[in-house]
Parts: sequence; structure tokens; C-alpha cells
Amino acid sequence: MSFTLAIVGRPNVGKSTLFNRLVGKKLALVDDQPGVTRDLREGAARLGDLRFTVVDTAGLEDATDDSLQGRMRRLSERAVEMADAALFLIDARAGVTANDEVFADILRRSGKPVLLGANKAEGTAGQSGMLEAFGLGLGEPIGLSAEHGEGMADLLVALQPLVDAKPVEEADTDVDVEDEERVITPSKPLQIAVVGRPNAGKSTLINQIIGEDRLLTGPEAGITRDAIAVGFEWEGTPCRIFDTAGMRKRAKVQEKLEKLSVADGLRAVKFAEVVVVLLDTAIPFEAQDLRIADLAEREGRAVVVAVNKWDLEDDKQDKLKQLKQGFERLLPQLRGAPLVTVSAKTGRGMDRLHAAILKAHDVWNRRVSTARLNQWLTAMTEAHPPPAPGGRRIKLRYMTQAKTRPPGFVVMCSHPDKLPEAYSRYLVNGLREDFDMPGTPIRLWMRSQSDDNPYKNRKKSTPSRLNKHVRKGATKKS
Repeated sequence: MSFTLAIVGRPNVGKSTLFNRLVGKKLALVDDQPGVTRDLREGAARLGDLRFTVVDTAGLEDATDDSLQGRMRRLSERAVEMADAALFLIDARAGVTANDEVFADILRRSGKPVLLGANKAEGTAGQSGMLEAFGLGLGEPIGLSAEHGEGMADLLVALQPLVDAKPVEEADTDVDVEDEERVITPSKPLQIAVVGRPNAGKSTLINQIIGEDRLLTGPEAGITRDAIAVGFEWEGTPCRIFDTAGMRKRAKVQEKLEKLSVADGLRAVKFAEVVVVLLDTAIPFEAQDLRIADLAEREGRAVVVAVNKWDLEDDKQDKLKQLKQGFERLLPQLRGAPLVTVSAKTGRGMDRLHAAILKAHDVWNRRVSTARLNQWLTAMTEAHPPPAPGGRRIKLRYMTQAKTRPPGFVVMCSHPDKLPEAYSRYLVNGLREDFDMPGTPIRLWMRSQSDDNPYKNRKKSTPSRLNKHVRKGATKKS
């Protein structure tokens, strides 16, 4: 197991900025307003020669009820329980507050090693706060500037003995989309993104799948802001699932923070292999749902459509029939994609969702031999020959698969620019049906292949007299 460090502290002390500094990427959303971070975000941190896992947490607030702030606090306290050590961050410019003292006492009683960091300590403005921090009883404070990278060497010295006590397993979770064969392993897990409108139940669904309250949930719409990645094993399949912020119509997205959240979710779609588009059974297939599904298809991701809150539906048979008809009519580009009914609250349908995701991923990685493709192409052109615009016949000569994830095919033909879009759709639909590739995006490229003989315009070489003599002599001897 990798060493895990949880960064905790009051809102707006710079936890997410420090998190981004340690992971070397702008993974966590950062804004001037407090309380931007609500969920736990993990990242692979590097500090000098140290490799460890760092967890960004929500700001600790003095609330213990079931309000949003109270639920955020309980989630952060749980992060400390799961971590090997905690880095308690205070604002050196603001000094030690009453809440800092309360939280320092909680951390002391946690039994976990606690490092004390005084952020925003650059210059002289944070000197008094650094001195006050000694009174928290957590040892000598480490002066930091997460924004400017100051104090990282001191943090490295403080972390070194803690990390050395627990060896690091470095895991590569990036997906190489051009691998010849995609094998799901713990180091390269199946990447899944759950997307949808606000309050569709994305975080609740992920908590149900992983079997623990890992993500913040509640009746309020728009709780999730960051695209949070959670690693786990789902019925024997190593997975990494992304919870994304709810995506509203662009005209309704006015606040800077919501724009950042939506952009973060769009990045998660690009990194995912399978995208689960989560709908609300009460209002499925709204315009925004269709845009989200179309985005996933255009990005070339495998798509599974899940209809949530199925436990609230009374007439299930009639509703399911309506959903299937609406899906075929409104999303023809995803014809054949899995449509699964689930209940994130009760856990119903999770086995069907798991099977649909694996099937979609398998189809997304499918490869067809060139021999089979060309036999199929001959049959397709005989059944429906391509048109002859302007009297010039278009010949489809050869076909091969150029890539997978998603499947991409190249057809060598004459006059590719003259081939109508309708005929390309005819071929794509045929590929889906004949090679069992329902729902997955299929890319088809037409490439020009000239009829010209490469030796057509080459001058015939004149044989020399010596060559003639040799040939005549050879003829006489024979």
C-alpha cells in the first residue's frame, strides 16, 4: 500500500493549491471563495524522491449536524482515519483561530501522526501566525507557500521518516489508447465516468457501487464540484470511477466556479473509457441529457445509459417501453447501446450495470480481421452498390481496421470526396449489425486509391547492342 497523507484545515487556507502543487497538476478546483472543495480527491504526489498518495479534503467547519457543512466535516474526518498521516494546514496571515484550536485537538486525539503547516507564510505578513502556531501543540510549524512553492524542502524533511516506514507501490493508471490489446489490471484499471444533470444521483450511485459513503451526497442539487476519481474493485474488475459535477445548459451556467466544475467533468469524459450517462426516470431525455450523451459519442467513448430512481416508478413495463422508444428516436448515433434501469438508493440493477459496462468496453476494444472485412465489404457493395455521381462510378476496393478504442476503419476507394454521407452511414450501420458492435462509436475514413499503373508513363529502356548479341548467342546455343 502507498503512504497516504490527508491535507486538512479550515476553508480557504490553501489545501487544494497545495494538493495541486504536490501532484504537479491542476486537478483540484481552486477559487478565492471558501468551501470550493466538498469531496475527497486523491492524487499521486511527488516531493523530491518521495512518492505517496495525497488526499485533498473539504474545509473543516464547526458543524456536527446533518447540514451540508456537517456532512463535509464528517467526510474529512473519515479521510484522516483512512490516511497514514495528516497535514493540518492553517493560514499564517490570519493566525490561529478558535476553530483551528478545536480541530487541532481533534487531530491530536486521532492517534495519527500530524504535521502542522502554516500556509501563506511568504514575506513578513505570516510571521506572527507562525509564532502563534506553536501554541497548537502539534510541534514546530512548517512555513509554506503553496502558491509559490516555498517550504517544500522543509515539508520533504518532515515527511521523509513517515514515508520511509511504509514502502510505496507506484502505479500507472494512464490508459494507452493505442495498445494492441487492452488488458484490465490493477495498475491499468477500467476507467469509468458517470455524467448527467444535477441531482440525477451520480454520487449516490458511485457510493452504492463501491459499497461505502465515499462521496458527499444529499438532497441539494450541485453538491459535487470536482471530478473525483475513486479506485476500487467491482466484482473482480479493477476500476477507477469518476464522479462529475452536474452539467446544466450553458446559458444557465453563469458562475465562474460552475464553469470550472463543468470543464473538469468534460476532462473526465476524455480520460474515461466507458461513460455512464445517468438519467432521472421522472424526466429522462431532456435536451441536456441528449447533449451529454452526444458529447461522449463525439469523444469516442463507449456509452452506457442508466436510468436512476427506478424504485420510484410504478408502471415499470410501460415506462421501460417508452424509454427504449425515446432512446432509439433521440439518440440514433448510439443505436444498440445498453439501457439499464437502476436504483442508486436501494442498489437494484447494479449487477446489470456492471455487465453492461464490461460488454460496452469489450465492444469498444473489438478488432476485426482484414480478410473478414473485405469479404463483408464485397457483400455490402453487391447488395447496395455505391452511387455514380456525374456518371463516374465509385469503386470501394479495400478495407482494413486502423484502430480500436473506438473501432476505426479505412476504406480505400476512388473519388472519396464524392461518396455521399448516407452511404457511409449505410456501411457504419452494417458494421454494427454484422460484427456485433452495438452502441459504440465507429469511425470510418475514406481514402483515395488511384487507378493509375505506376509503370504507365515510364519509357521502355532500349537494350544495348551487347545485350542483343548476348540474347542472340543464347538463342543460337539453345
